[in-house]
Amino acid sequence: MGEPELNLIASLRPAALDARRGIVRLHPEALTALALRPGDPVRLAGRRVTAGLVAPAESTASAALLHADDLMLGNLGVRDGGEVRLSPAPVTPARRVLVAGPAEIVAVVSPEMLRLALLGKVVTTGDDVSLLPQDVLPDASTRTLVEAARRSLSTRVGYAWTSTLLRVLAAEPDPGALVTMDTLVAWEHGPATHGGTGAGGVRVADGRIAGGAGGSLVRAMGRGGEALRAGVGPDPETVRADEASGSDVPSVDELPGLRAQAEELTELLDLGFHHREVLGRLGTTVALGVLVSGPAGSGKAALVRAVAAQVGARVHQLWAPEVAALTNDSAATRLRTVTAETLVDGPAVLLVTDVEALAPAEAPGPVATVFRQCVAQLVRAGAAVVGTSSRPEAVDPALRAPDLLSLRIDVPLPDAALRREQLTVLTRPVPLAEDVRLDEVAARTPGFVAADLAALVREAGVRAALRQKSAQTPTVQMADFTAALEVVRPTTMAAATLELARVTLDDVGDLVEVKQTLTESVLWPLTYPDTFARLGVHPPRGVLLYGPPGCGKTYLVTALAGTGRANVLSVKGAELLSKWVGESERAVRELFRRAREAAPTLVFLDEVDALAPVRGQATDGGTTDRVVAALLTELDGVEALRNVVVVGATNRPDLVDPALLRPGRLERLVYVPPPDAEARTEILRAASRTVPLAEGVDLPALGAELDGFSAADCAALVREAALAAMRESLTASTVTAEHVATARSRVRPSLDPAQVAWLAAYAEQRG
Repeated sequence: MGEPELNLIASLRPAALDARRGIVRLHPEALTALALRPGDPVRLAGRRVTAGLVAPAESTASAALLHADDLMLGNLGVRDGGEVRLSPAPVTPARRVLVAGPAEIVAVVSPEMLRLALLGKVVTTGDDVSLLPQDVLPDASTRTLVEAARRSLSTRVGYAWTSTLLRVLAAEPDPGALVTMDTLVAWEHGPATHGGTGAGGVRVADGRIAGGAGGSLVRAMGRGGEALRAGVGPDPETVRADEASGSDVPSVDELPGLRAQAEELTELLDLGFHHREVLGRLGTTVALGVLVSGPAGSGKAALVRAVAAQVGARVHQLWAPEVAALTNDSAATRLRTVTAETLVDGPAVLLVTDVEALAPAEAPGPVATVFRQCVAQLVRAGAAVVGTSSRPEAVDPALRAPDLLSLRIDVPLPDAALRREQLTVLTRPVPLAEDVRLDEVAARTPGFVAADLAALVREAGVRAALRQKSAQTPTVQMADFTAALEVVRPTTMAAATLELARVTLDDVGDLVEVKQTLTESVLWPLTYPDTFARLGVHPPRGVLLYGPPGCGKTYLVTALAGTGRANVLSVKGAELLSKWVGESERAVRELFRRAREAAPTLVFLDEVDALAPVRGQATDGGTTDRVVAALLTELDGVEALRNVVVVGATNRPDLVDPALLRPGRLERLVYVPPPDAEARTEILRAASRTVPLAEGVDLPALGAELDGFSAADCAALVREAALAAMRESLTASTVTAEHVATARSRVRPSLDPAQVAWLAAYAEQRG
């Protein structure tokens, strides 16, 4: 008796949260009829045979439909409305999976990370799969691994990782094999073109390179040796320097902005590996333990690999989050195994990426102890241990002991000149049009690291390809870079909360003195830091905007962000406050850490009176007092705040702690007054720019009538007039004076005359 099956009609689910994860959804009754549970594998047959995981659809859905995404329908070879046969399939763990993908993805995604992206998915030879982890129906034991894969893929691939498609070239067994942590996952790799035997091979996720005779793995999986280049992501593979010299391991010359760090690391490793006799004659030793810190995507691991190749050392690479996700015993065994392999390997470097996952500063466990022991053993034996971290403050201080990772090398965020140099390297193989100005692109990419710039160049190339599909000699134009800048954001700004509008200070009506003050206090320090240095003065550190509610303080900051070429971090004052002891201060430190990393940065603190009230008056156990102290320390403490300007906004400046308003902190107080008749007219014009007004609407006369209206009130009046036109007729094409009069009767001024008078007096008192 054969397996039960159902004939269903395919239904496309384009906006589903589980899209591109190999999941199909059935009506609960269909699940019951086939004795299936959520997460069970199923065999699917359309024009092609594939497999997937089943999940319940909504109870209101039709029982005759199979709900699938575009990727699954493509693997089936059917369209929306096509017929699909579905039957249960056995849970068969995959032994081997061979995958091909775009060269730029293969270059940064290691087989280890690829396995985590495919973990829990059912794959079939010939299927297209995505990098999106299967986190909808995760196994409890792999949940941490899947989350780690999501974070790492987002960091290394950039925004494009969610839309990248890969092709399964071979899977054992086939069809429908479930990827597990025991599955051997490999990128397809073509014949070697550098020194050696020239045999083909693949990069695999079990810590080995299958090349030469190892190419039998490819043949065993039913494929030849043609393929894409091997990746260089964070996996435990071992690469000998002379073998890697012609592969994707970069040279120091290809790492602009890291030459000083490369020279320092090269001198250390060369001395420790090749000149220990000199140290012996001097009666001393050298400890080859190094912590390389810097923003994610800044090239820390590439720096280590390039230097190791230069000094002729072998690199063993370990991805710390993957080890930390194992059980204590398994993690300890893995660490000791890698240590033993490194010790017998001649001049060798153990590269541990994201080292804070193995040795966290908070509550380090038994795995951290074993890791410290392994590091000490390697360093004493003359091997090098290099840990990389984008959050050095999260690394266990015990790991920085003299016999462990005692030396620290910082990889800075590149400035405009270094970004220009990096863009030159990244665009060497790109046919650029004559109008491309890399200097301008570099100036418009503050906070971008090397990985972000690579994503920018890649996106510009995609835009150029879309424009010139049939061109014989396509080129990338400046317009392509401009379009790419709209969607590619720097990694350091992943948590930014302010959506930048396409407005500048020129779009702000009136407020001439306010705009001039903000230009001098905010834009000049961010745009011309060299001028301040040449004149020997420190630029202003911060500005406090104050004025009645609705008068455009936040809009001014948005315009500042649109005018200047700086990153923007925006928080509401209360967002940083937490009931947990120490968390509020931590949030303040984290905010300014991100600001320093993404410099030049504008930090906008809205409702700053809630964040930094006058100390000594709170009844919250001292939380706000400690937050104020943390904020004062960040603004004007021992650690310099370079290329960062803070802008606060409030309608109650008297409630802000006075220490925050002294020189060196929010030293410039800028009063944003209510709009006068002329300013109200400009605001009405700006608010009605996209509104079809009839000829009878007199905006100057209307602006003169709206005494007591704030900028927000004026915008609300225009919006209400448009709604009045819609109430009259949903086919209305213009907004008439009658509609404006109706809105005028509905919208009331929100300004409090007493508050306006008090703020004006406060501004006059402050001068």
